[in-house]
Amino acid sequence: MFFHFPSREESNLVKVNPTEKLRQLLFWSVVTTSLCVGFKPLPTNNTTPEALLVLGGHEERERFAARLARQYPHLPIWISSGSPQEYAQKIFAKAGISSDRLYFDYRASDTVTNFTTLVDELEERGIDSVYLITSENHMTRAKIIGDIVFRSRGIDFKPVAVPSDNPPEPAEKCLRDGVRSVFWLLTGHTGAVLIRYSGRNFQAL
Repeated sequence: MFFHFPSREESNLVKVNPTEKLRQLLFWSVVTTSLCVGFKPLPTNNTTPEALLVLGGHEERERFAARLARQYPHLPIWISSGSPQEYAQKIFAKAGISSDRLYFDYRASDTVTNFTTLVDELEERGIDSVYLITSENHMTRAKIIGDIVFRSRGIDFKPVAVPSDNPPEPAEKCLRDGVRSVFWLLTGHTGAVLIRYSGRNFQAL
C-alpha cells in the first residue's frame, strides 16, 4: 500500500484564508444551534436586494452609498450609527438622493448591534435582502455577523465593499463578534456590556 504525502506546493494550493474558514465554521455552527431556536431558512432562489444598508463608522461609506444609490433610485437607504443626521443628509443631497429615501438609526454601538438593532424592523417591513455596504477591511467581520443575525431571520445580503487602504481586521475580532452574534441568537442579548480583563484594566468588548 502506498501513501501519497502532498508536497509543499500542493499544500499551498489547498490553503484557505483563515478568516473565511472561521466564517464558514461559525455559519455551520449557528445553523446547527439555531435548529433548536427557530431558524428561518432563506428562500431557495436568490433574492433581489430591496434596500441599502450602510454600516456607520467612516464617512466614506456614506459617500460611497450615495453614489451607489443613484443606480437604484427606488431602494430605501438605511444608515446605522453613521455621521450626524444633518451632515449625512448633506452628503446624500449632494449626490442627488432625496431625504425621503433615508432611514437613520443611531442605536448601534458596534458592528454586532448594527445588525441586531435593525433586523426586527427590516423583517417587519418585509425586506428579504439588502446591499450591505461597509469598508473592505471591515467586510469579513460584517459578513460573519450577517450570516448569523440576518440569515437567522431569512434576510439575505449582498456585500458591496468600499475600497480601503487599511489592513484586514484580525481573526480574533471576527471570532469575538461571531460568538457574540450566536449569544444574541440564543439569548436576545449581544454581550455589548460584557467586559474582559486585560492586564490591570477592564475593557468593554
